[in-house]
Amino acid sequence: MKLIRYGVKDNEKPGVQLDNGTRLDVSAFGQDYDEHFFGGVGVTDLKKWLVSNEAACPKVPNDIRLGAPLCRPSKIICIGLNYAKHAAESGMQLPKEPVLFFKATSAIVGPNDDLIIPKGSTKTDWEVELAVVIGKKASYVSQKEAMDHVAGYVLHNDYSEREFQLEREGQWVKGKSCDTFAPLGPFIATKDEIKDPHTLNLWLKVNGEILQNSNTSDFVFNIPESISYISQFMTLLPGDIISTGTPFGVGLGFDPPRYLKPGDVVELGVEGLGTSRQVAKAF
Repeated sequence: MKLIRYGVKDNEKPGVQLDNGTRLDVSAFGQDYDEHFFGGVGVTDLKKWLVSNEAACPKVPNDIRLGAPLCRPSKIICIGLNYAKHAAESGMQLPKEPVLFFKATSAIVGPNDDLIIPKGSTKTDWEVELAVVIGKKASYVSQKEAMDHVAGYVLHNDYSEREFQLEREGQWVKGKSCDTFAPLGPFIATKDEIKDPHTLNLWLKVNGEILQNSNTSDFVFNIPESISYISQFMTLLPGDIISTGTPFGVGLGFDPPRYLKPGDVVELGVEGLGTSRQVAKAF
């Protein structure tokens, strides 16, 4: 099942996208896609509900804005340097343990909303990523149990301001959390939709030029390893997002580096998770 949310920003409604691309409003189901939905039996109950109610669900026109496909989660945890080739282009050694950092949930926007280049930024960069949505509370889980805590997967562009991230004092979070720096979607694919999240192609274009083109098989730490590791340090709540890192081809890795400017168009996708598109605009 593919979960969407649509409509005016901050007033989105829940929906689903069928395999044929048709989008349906499921507001009558009575639940939005939040911690309660993912942590309970919301996914199962929605599937059952659709069997009897799909025909009565209003269709959502394709030209209506899509929002992020879940309500604001408690946290976004990102894994840095999790593709071997990306670590190499960044001039950094492969990490011995997952490199963790947070991204503010206030950065979340819809998949096709504009990217706002922050005030004073000259080094705003792109990062296509596969993100995991947690479906069951996780604390001190083993790698063997970890996948039982996954609700689904979503496309994420982990935008980064490299000066804020790397050249200013403090932690990476400052370069990761600017408004609009976390476009999610177009949909969350529930776990059953993705047979193997470790063999997915992912790509990103800037102004039509392919700059990132890789596969999740290049992970340094796979999804069970990552979930288990993170859960040793914090409780993962239903709806939380783990963004699994970006492959080679980010702007920082070019010689000289390449960064986004107003008017640039960024397009990206992950196999089985659709595509998104952001237009860069000045603050």
